[in-house]
Amino acid sequence: MPDGSGEPLAPSWTEGDVTALLGHLEVLEREHPAVVAVDGRSGAGKSTLARRLVTAVPGAALVPTDAVAWHFSMFDWTAELVSNVIVPVRRGQPVRYRPPGWISKNRPGAVTVEASRSLLIVEGVGSSQSGLTDVIDAALWVQSDADVSRKLGIERDIANGVNGDRDASIAFWDEWAAAEERFLEYDAPWARANAFVAGVPVVDAARLNWWFPAQSDRKA
Repeated sequence: MPDGSGEPLAPSWTEGDVTALLGHLEVLEREHPAVVAVDGRSGAGKSTLARRLVTAVPGAALVPTDAVAWHFSMFDWTAELVSNVIVPVRRGQPVRYRPPGWISKNRPGAVTVEASRSLLIVEGVGSSQSGLTDVIDAALWVQSDADVSRKLGIERDIANGVNGDRDASIAFWDEWAAAEERFLEYDAPWARANAFVAGVPVVDAARLNWWFPAQSDRKA
């Protein structure tokens, strides 16, 4: 963990597959499409886990919070996400949504979700923040080695060419990480997580490792 963080280390891990994890969370037998948040620090392995969840559930959809936050706000986008994505998905309606940053920067396309989805995965830093508690059915906290996450995340950004050359990518990562850490320590999403899932490093891509906090350890 980053120095001084309040995030607890998972004391032990249980190994299983994606289907078993979803079964333990009991999110697939609901009257409305369930909403599962995949939260964690940058580079922790959230996107990989989210894709695996979507692949395992027919009719599931994935919306990254980065799409809503793009050129808008680092973390103050909950109202946009709820009203324009989560509410219509729960009603079985299709989504075609252009976030504020997309409009202001003339970004083409839209965030889309087909109608009548079985499950909505919301993935990104802050996807289980306190402002979303009432609309999330389960929250996963992806825990990872901070040094490994930083290294892999920077290399990913360099390979994707999203933040400039190596020096610019490192500078951007460190600036973002500082803001992210302040937000996470204030909001403490790990305290509301239904399960911790081991992120990077991952030993076996076909399996998952998770830990369920005791109910008494979780905040409402």
